[in-house]
Amino acid sequence: MKNEIVTIFGGSGFVGRYIVKRFAEAGYRVRIAVRRPERADFLKPAGRVGQIITVQANIRDPHSVARAVEGATIVINAVGVLFESGKQNFDLLHHQGAETVAKAAKAAGAKRFLHLSAIGADENSASQYAASKGLGEKAVTAAFSEASIIRPSVVFGAEDNFFNRFAKMSFFSPFLPAVGGGETKMQPVYVNDVAEAVFKAAHASESAGKIYELGGPSILTFREILEKTCYHIGRKRFLFPLPFWFARIKAFFFEFLPNPPLTRDQVTLLEKDNIVSENALNFQDLEISPQDLDPVLEDYMRRYRPGGFYNIKKGYTEPPVREN
Repeated sequence: MKNEIVTIFGGSGFVGRYIVKRFAEAGYRVRIAVRRPERADFLKPAGRVGQIITVQANIRDPHSVARAVEGATIVINAVGVLFESGKQNFDLLHHQGAETVAKAAKAAGAKRFLHLSAIGADENSASQYAASKGLGEKAVTAAFSEASIIRPSVVFGAEDNFFNRFAKMSFFSPFLPAVGGGETKMQPVYVNDVAEAVFKAAHASESAGKIYELGGPSILTFREILEKTCYHIGRKRFLFPLPFWFARIKAFFFEFLPNPPLTRDQVTLLEKDNIVSENALNFQDLEISPQDLDPVLEDYMRRYRPGGFYNIKKGYTEPPVREN
């Protein structure tokens, strides 16, 4: 294993960095393929000297992708965006880019290819994000039939863009938006567990050609997620029911911002539950017991409490949320 190479596209991203660390722990030589290698240098201390290297690769450029997968035993595609910006659009990254990486991995003779998708991926979805993920899965399996596809629900962890977003919003807003009334169900999954699932799937021959849906042990409504966020940051916030139609109007204006807090496509995603399908392969099939949400939130949400990170006051008897 020490001489085996794993190439990870999107290795500097939120989920990707945890996958990098997991394979480095196992002794692999890790090659992080990113557009700007210098931005992934922070991951090098996660391994021994020279064990983790960064290489320039743009999934819009097949030649750079081919160079990045040369000699790799395992290739992982963890490239993804939550909103479109310029040339970084859903179809180009989630569909065409995924196909380019899968074809290059197959041509290079990689033994395993793993592709990170998302629960709800469906080429016929009204959401452009979900549709591009569905088209990406289809293209990947056509190019690399033995590929393993990993579909996580909402991923949480210290650097996430979900719980952190609402915690930051609580700094300047007396209310948080319960889009669609907050009834959409989600199954938040810990980023370390997703990385472990990718690692185990890469080493399980029976996972070839299979799709795994990953969700944590708890299914929560969007409203309950906001309540938990408020509880762990120790702030009382009014949860304002925001109808889908009105959320779309607000999202239209948000989309003019460089980093929009909400887009119209995300509103469309929120119209459907984001939970593991009843008959889908899941953590249990990979012999993983997923981490519950609360202990992890307790750790990284502390920085948002009144008084800052070092305010360790605990013992709330109920979530400090002002109900509407």
